[in-house]
Amino acid sequence: MQFKDLFQKKRKYATVPSADRPAPNAPVDGAIDVPEERPKREIPEGLMNKCPRCGTIQYNKELDKNLKVCAACDYHYKLNAVERIQMTMDDGEFTEFDSDLGSEDPLGFPDYVNKYNKAVETTGMQDAVITGEGTIGGYPVIVAVMSFDFMGGSLGSVVGEKVTRAIEQAIAKQRPVIIFSTSGGARMQESILSLMQMAKTSAALAKLNEQGGLYISVITDPTFGGVSASFATLGDYIIAEPGAAFGFTGRRVIEQTIRQKLPDNFQTAEFNLKHGQVDFVAHRKEMRTMLTKLLSMHTVKEETASGK
Repeated sequence: MQFKDLFQKKRKYATVPSADRPAPNAPVDGAIDVPEERPKREIPEGLMNKCPRCGTIQYNKELDKNLKVCAACDYHYKLNAVERIQMTMDDGEFTEFDSDLGSEDPLGFPDYVNKYNKAVETTGMQDAVITGEGTIGGYPVIVAVMSFDFMGGSLGSVVGEKVTRAIEQAIAKQRPVIIFSTSGGARMQESILSLMQMAKTSAALAKLNEQGGLYISVITDPTFGGVSASFATLGDYIIAEPGAAFGFTGRRVIEQTIRQKLPDNFQTAEFNLKHGQVDFVAHRKEMRTMLTKLLSMHTVKEETASGK
């Protein structure tokens, strides 16, 4: 059997012959070869995964152990917010803020409620960001983690409000802020209310800066539009994952506007690092270590702060 048989789009299961039965055309002493239907066993869908970059097939369990990074080509798979939190926070522990905050369709945009409710049902989230507090390497932090699988990580009123509240918590508690960004841009169904979130989050970060607070921005694949034009690029440190696509508008729109061919690696994390847009490109396996090192330069561990 070839691996490609496991990935037929219209089948939920792949079948393979039982190991204890001979092949249909195997010769039998004194008998004519007669094709025989062999018992088959089912392999559940989702057992294996094919890398979208290099095509390597690997078990999902092994991929998870490798922090969802392809062992063959180092491709960084997208993570949802929950996965990112579990990989980043100490022991995966996290106290969430504003977990019940959801959109109310402020402009009555056609079919918005249906699309929003579908995203809630599919992801288990109330909107495209989860905010809260915990520790990384023993250092207390306020964290906001965006999730692209919720309406493309679009920036709407709820996302802007939750990010702003998280920053305000950081100011009140005198803790660093880390925001993991991924977004396709502003949420068109909320129009001007969505664009206002760029100013609101930026103003909150300006206040954090005035208070001497630390803000670390982590850019993941992809980060575009209103998010890249606001809080994603306002960090004291800006870190990107390898290969992360990052910019304001898409490559095709830019090429059509300037009527020039852009470099093949345009808008990648590495391109932006070379041109000074980001400070570091950090492998996912090294991200916790880098964040801990940066936090150690600007804050104290929780047990030290509490006098233990």
